[in-house]
Amino acid sequence: MDGDRHDKLEEALGTLLDTTQDIDAAAVVSLDGFVMASILPSGYEADRLGAMSAALLSLGERTAMELGRGELAQVFVEGTQGYIFLLAAGEDAVLTAIVRRGGKLGLVLYDIRNAAKSIAALVGSDLQVEYE
Repeated sequence: MDGDRHDKLEEALGTLLDTTQDIDAAAVVSLDGFVMASILPSGYEADRLGAMSAALLSLGERTAMELGRGELAQVFVEGTQGYIFLLAAGEDAVLTAIVRRGGKLGLVLYDIRNAAKSIAALVGSDLQVEYE
């Protein structure tokens, strides 16, 4: 990935984190787990986050298709300390957002979806999934 695109992806992630204070970390990950860009606090390993994101995405896609739910729109994981959202960012990437508990999830998800659309344009593919 060229440096200019990487910088633009990091800028999009920075805008998301600035807009939504409830998001602790975010990354753009390729379908094979390569981290294209990330903004992570210390203690997070980008490669590990990328691998986990790819695994969750793959399992979610397979589950949705095999159970007749169509194309995967998002993966949502809830833990006792917060949430992890994975949303398609075009055909070739996923936006992973680590969200703290206590925020207004509707507003947070709205901002994540908007960021995913912006990121899809940056990675060079149209966002095919329509979020409702």
